[in-house]
Amino acid sequence: MKQNRSLFRRFLKGHFLFIFFPPMVLIFFSAFFGLSIEGGKLNTLNLFYVTLLLFGFIIAAFVVMSWLFFLRLRKRLTGLQEAMSSANQRSFPKPVSVQIDRMDEIDQLGSSFNWMIQQLEDSRKRESEEELLRHRLIANLSHDLRTPLTILRGHVTRLNKESVSLQGQHSLAEMDHTITRAGDLMDDLLSYTLLTSGKYPFEPAPTDIVRLVRASVAAWYPVLEEQEIQIDADIPAGETFYWEADPKWLTRVLDNLFQNILRHAAEGKYAHIVVDTVKEQIIVADRGPGMDNSSYGRGAGIGLSASTYILKKMKLKADFTSNENGTSIAIGRA
Repeated sequence: MKQNRSLFRRFLKGHFLFIFFPPMVLIFFSAFFGLSIEGGKLNTLNLFYVTLLLFGFIIAAFVVMSWLFFLRLRKRLTGLQEAMSSANQRSFPKPVSVQIDRMDEIDQLGSSFNWMIQQLEDSRKRESEEELLRHRLIANLSHDLRTPLTILRGHVTRLNKESVSLQGQHSLAEMDHTITRAGDLMDDLLSYTLLTSGKYPFEPAPTDIVRLVRASVAAWYPVLEEQEIQIDADIPAGETFYWEADPKWLTRVLDNLFQNILRHAAEGKYAHIVVDTVKEQIIVADRGPGMDNSSYGRGAGIGLSASTYILKKMKLKADFTSNENGTSIAIGRA
């Protein structure tokens, strides 16, 4: 195993060999053997000039070699800094070149940096594999559970045709509602998995928000009216604003909010939809029991997670306000 070499030791060795050692040898020989100039011995004045010249040479050589040394040192540190700062959100920085035969402190730092990059890449690869496995598991689970739910619904439908008591009819209705609820949850789970895995294409474009909300409310109006839910829509006719958003994704968010009113706040019999062109907000409110007192906390989590993910992707956000008198959700710019 090759030992590490000290950068400071190399600095001292180079200066000693190329600056101090030659003059010392010259002084040694001049002291013992004499130094002749034009056949004569050096007098005191000439010896002074020679000594001064040697010291000047030492100082100049020291400055030049130190400048070259620190210039190379700065170049290596700058290269390492550039490599460390070349990372972005999608990729890690590239490994730096390391000379194994030299292996001084900077090379050790570069080697540690390369090891860190390798660990991060391995960690991202494992995370990607685990995420892919989780998405496949959820997709397969959502698909496989549909068969038993379909069978259960078939038995419930058959029992509804039989002569059963009033209490039995209530139980069958509750079973049918539970089966529908489980199917909806699986649909939300599958949709969230497909969204986060990039299976749904994301195509943002300048979108007329007033027009989009009006179309969504019109599509849900018969469904909400069938459940005797009063719809109070405050959508301006002559004003609008635009968001850089995917119309399909934003429509899906509104669909999720209206579904939550049907599933968790239908007892309030009220839905308030507002498009505020001044604040550039979409507000959807109900008069249900609130998120803490209804099935919101047990069943709406997946759909709300999908909606939050979609809004974040489009650089939007949703602010939730909920109490025992109802829930209000305001969608605006992040």
